[in-house]
Amino acid sequence: MIDHIRELILAAARRAHADGTLPSDAFPDVAVETPKMDNHGDFATNFAMLSAKVQKMAPRRVAQALVDHMVDPDDHLDRTEIAGPGFVNFFLKPSAWPPVVGRVLSEDQRYGASRIGQGKRVQVEFVSANPTGPLHVGHGRGAAVGDAVANILACCGYDVQREYYINDSGRQIRTLGRSVFLRCREMIGEAVEFPEDCYQGDYIRDLAREVIDAKGADFIRGDEDAALNHCARHAADAILAGIRADLENFGVRYDEWFSEQRLYDEGQVEQSLEELKARGVVYAKDHAWWFNTTAYGDEKDRVVVRQNGLTTYFASDIAYHRNKFARGFDRIIDVWGADHHGYIPRMQAAVEATGHRREQFQVILVQLVNLLRGGQPVAMSTRSGEFVTLEEVVAEVGRDAARFIFLTRAYDSPLDFDLEVAKQRTNDNPVYYVQYVHARIASILRKAQENGMAGLQWSAEAGRRLTEAEEIALIKALDQYPRVVDTAAENLAPHRVTFFLMQLAALFHAYYNKHRVLVEDPQLAAGRLGLILAVQKVIRNGLALLGVSAPEQM
Repeated sequence: MIDHIRELILAAARRAHADGTLPSDAFPDVAVETPKMDNHGDFATNFAMLSAKVQKMAPRRVAQALVDHMVDPDDHLDRTEIAGPGFVNFFLKPSAWPPVVGRVLSEDQRYGASRIGQGKRVQVEFVSANPTGPLHVGHGRGAAVGDAVANILACCGYDVQREYYINDSGRQIRTLGRSVFLRCREMIGEAVEFPEDCYQGDYIRDLAREVIDAKGADFIRGDEDAALNHCARHAADAILAGIRADLENFGVRYDEWFSEQRLYDEGQVEQSLEELKARGVVYAKDHAWWFNTTAYGDEKDRVVVRQNGLTTYFASDIAYHRNKFARGFDRIIDVWGADHHGYIPRMQAAVEATGHRREQFQVILVQLVNLLRGGQPVAMSTRSGEFVTLEEVVAEVGRDAARFIFLTRAYDSPLDFDLEVAKQRTNDNPVYYVQYVHARIASILRKAQENGMAGLQWSAEAGRRLTEAEEIALIKALDQYPRVVDTAAENLAPHRVTFFLMQLAALFHAYYNKHRVLVEDPQLAAGRLGLILAVQKVIRNGLALLGVSAPEQM
């Protein structure tokens, strides 16, 4: 409906210019909003105020010109009003809204989809946790955000690829191997002083037991380098397999699992650094190699090759993002933890230095999750290895509840996740609140069939019977859904879909508590059945974007 109002405004402006009322044909973009107060109409625009300067007229005179030239061939408009300094408010007839239901029913699973992405290739890289331990609850939020962003972008016409970057090279993998190796030595009876910088969790002991069972104690007592390398490879492979399984169980599937080691094996890190050296972006100083990131807005230059000849993580990240663009992506979106905030400027510098526009690279920073149980914090300590894993959370509350709750707040805000609330089958549990609407409507539709009402079909006549205030409110919400999805895509904001679904669920509950659907009047029953079926379809479509199921029964 917003698109319809926008077209009316632009057509009125053109007519006003054609007869000389508006001197200029330079019109701004037409912005149409939904007023917060009902007495301001169904829609409003500030088009007149934005046009006043170029038209060299007072905003209210521009607004009057629009109103005087407004023609609505579909007869949706009841009236227009000029308000304040030059707002134009639009009041629609109740008859304008029911056709929205027909559109939802007709478009079905396509309702809410768009082509704003125009097929542009986008890569979303998310989670990418080091294979040094199991995924924790914070990784779960990043997984839900990354996957939902990818779903929403795909729904809006982008060609989306999901990728996991495996940090299987460097110091952390060596530390992992040493951690397992030292636990192996403990298990075969040697006295070992376990360093604080090694990984502490019980999973390290489990991995050590696997190594001893497979290779024997003599292997651990033998060549230390060989044992360390084996421990590192075995542990990384086993942990990565667990990560894959956890993400699969969480409903996340990737198009590509990209290995950091591959960048070294194929010489891509060295090649990217040589290109930057040739361009003078990477320079030698103090027996090391530095990236001139300050030339691109970073606070200081960064080391890419240390004095000992070893490359930094930044060096491989430069090569990795160079590789991404070489694969033909128009836009790259990385989902990182909030503690990586300081890393953004240097990666922006790397993207720009390798010949790409800064805006082609975006970072989503996901804030921390505060895990609660009945309102009380759940203790977590990564230093001691005692943390709540994603696997444990999903096992306790279920995939749907975990994903939905992770997405109930904007990712740049901390999130309180209460395990007890997530398990409740009450309206206090947001995913239950929304899913229950889908299941309730399925129950009503089954009852209609049992009562011999299966033949009732949506029609224009049936739609005209939808005149109750709660019915119009529901239809207005359905009409907003495509705009919600587009806005979520434009702002990389999946929580907007979550909020919408909760608001739609509230509107349905208010309607269902006040009005019977299966009434004796066939046309009214057909209209109301069509309305609730449309609500059900939109809830299903929205939940699908979040990676959450839409149950028929609960």
